[in-house]
Amino acid sequence: MEATVEAMFCVACSDSSSEEESMTSRGVNDLNVERPFASAGPKNASGTTSSGATHRDRIVRSDANPAHICAWNASQWTRKVQFAPHCSHSHSVLAAMALPRSLPLLFLLLLLLATPLPLAASPRDDDLDYIIDNAGDIPADDPDTWLHDGSSSSSDDDDEDPFDQESEDEDYGAEIDETHVVLLAAANFSSFLAARRHAMVEFYAPWCGHCRALAPDYAAAAASLAAQQVDVALAKVDATEDAELTEQYGVQGFPTLLFFVDGVHKEYSGERTKDAILAWITKKLGPAVQNLTTADEAERVLTGEQTAVLAFLHSLSGAHSDELAAASRLEDTVNFYQTTTPDVAKLFHIDPKAERPSLVLLKKEEEKLTVYDGEFRASAIAEFVSANKLPLITTLTQENAPAVFDSPIKKQILLFAVASEASKFLPIFKEAAKPFKGKLLFVFVERDNEEVGEPVANYFGITGQETTVLAYTGNEDAKKFFLGGEMLLDNIKEFAQDFLEDKLTPFYKSDPVPESNDEDVKIVVGKNLDQVVLDESKDVLLEIYAPWCGHCQTLEPTYNKLAKHLHGIDSLVIAKMDGTSNEHPRAKPDGFPTILFYPAGKKGFEPITFEGDRTVVEMYKFIKKHASIPFKLKRPDSSAARAESSENSGSNLKDEL
Repeated sequence: MEATVEAMFCVACSDSSSEEESMTSRGVNDLNVERPFASAGPKNASGTTSSGATHRDRIVRSDANPAHICAWNASQWTRKVQFAPHCSHSHSVLAAMALPRSLPLLFLLLLLLATPLPLAASPRDDDLDYIIDNAGDIPADDPDTWLHDGSSSSSDDDDEDPFDQESEDEDYGAEIDETHVVLLAAANFSSFLAARRHAMVEFYAPWCGHCRALAPDYAAAAASLAAQQVDVALAKVDATEDAELTEQYGVQGFPTLLFFVDGVHKEYSGERTKDAILAWITKKLGPAVQNLTTADEAERVLTGEQTAVLAFLHSLSGAHSDELAAASRLEDTVNFYQTTTPDVAKLFHIDPKAERPSLVLLKKEEEKLTVYDGEFRASAIAEFVSANKLPLITTLTQENAPAVFDSPIKKQILLFAVASEASKFLPIFKEAAKPFKGKLLFVFVERDNEEVGEPVANYFGITGQETTVLAYTGNEDAKKFFLGGEMLLDNIKEFAQDFLEDKLTPFYKSDPVPESNDEDVKIVVGKNLDQVVLDESKDVLLEIYAPWCGHCQTLEPTYNKLAKHLHGIDSLVIAKMDGTSNEHPRAKPDGFPTILFYPAGKKGFEPITFEGDRTVVEMYKFIKKHASIPFKLKRPDSSAARAESSENSGSNLKDEL
């Protein structure tokens, strides 16, 4: 005869190592998976509760004669326990329950039933246990600080930069007087901005070649502003030390210069020189539009500035003046002027009898004058100035490279020629550029210039000294197209027109396909990526690296170890590609290293980016989570491994003796 009572819990029958066998002998079958439960408080890392006790919640089902059936009732902290006559613990509990319900006896009952029992381990992935035991990610002598430099994706190197080829060992700011540059960190950043209305802040990385090149000009600009007692502070933040601050302000590359006015920032995208920075800041602090009332004032502007905008108006205030001022705030690198004086207008090549408002853009270039004929509206004027402020042909330098590659005109035609051939091809190139003014940006790169031509040519995959014309879509999708045939005017114009109309086939860099590819980490190049990475029958992990990247070098032994553990799994490929000499539209790096996963059967979708700690364990867990095809490790024979372990233990014991 069976009876049912309510108790806190009852697992006394399942505390034996041979519990399953003893329960089966009593008619208990189908032992379900164990699951932990909390009864005395939260668990700590060892699996115990805060009171020090451990408990197991075991659900047992019997087909004929159940010993006991337990179900956890979390809201009442009770178990409903069904007792059988043959259960000795059932008898004890029944006897206790038959006693008078006095408070002392109730406490006694609770103590009887609350005997601490070992917590059963939840099911684990045997392969994961093996990886953890054999990954070697955690040095034995350094268990708490094992995330070495480069293990986290938060401090990736920038995308490959054609000008950033300098050694990472060079000290940042060496022998530069930075007395007037304020050093900022997360701790003093907010208070610094709160105390100043105007400030420029540079986010830099010590290893960045551009940052080192900027340092003397930035320091000189700070000193000049201090000497003139201009109310602007220049500061800098080491982005590698303050990652959260860097992320907060959306910094994607180095150096990034942000100009703050009352805490609101705008990015500086001008040339990285002292004079350019000072001119830009002066424009920001001064009035949006300056008035020219005399011929002498006009002459000073014409002789002193490379580029200037003048509007010939009826009045120096009102609707047209307001539109001009709004346009000026949208354009950072060109100064805007206005006049009502016919003599001033004449000096700027405006007919004094012309209908007002009239507007012109003047440059100290071969093409000096550009007349605006659109609607007198701020956005349209700013767009006109942005499209026409650069010369018809821009000769690329380190100083103007940011303005060229960040131009609102994204599509560019680049001519690569050695200095001795420039005079032959530049006139043809300039003539071809005229119909595309404001639509395409034409750039001349002196191929044999070691400072500019060599790194830019390498970036675009150009080898040799042969004259080359290249079309480039800009940094967003970075597609390249090469002109075929001779360097003739009609060929260049047709090439440029087809480029505008998206009729060209892009070119992608690629190393030669390796003759053998039998290593644990497969080598991928541009030409074989379709076959290796986009194979629908394989799950593929691809690392895109740069040979000069310190983080990539740190990752290499870990990545090789991961591949070794996963060796022999037919459905899985671990691969890597040199991102500086190979390209593919389906494998675009976001800095180096970039680790992408391409699940089998889903190659039409964007790859999944790995953003965890760069350890064997974390990368294995990432693959296991996203792999389309389940897999098991091809582990060494366990008996052989145990024998080897035993042999090593015996050897160690002998050494100790």
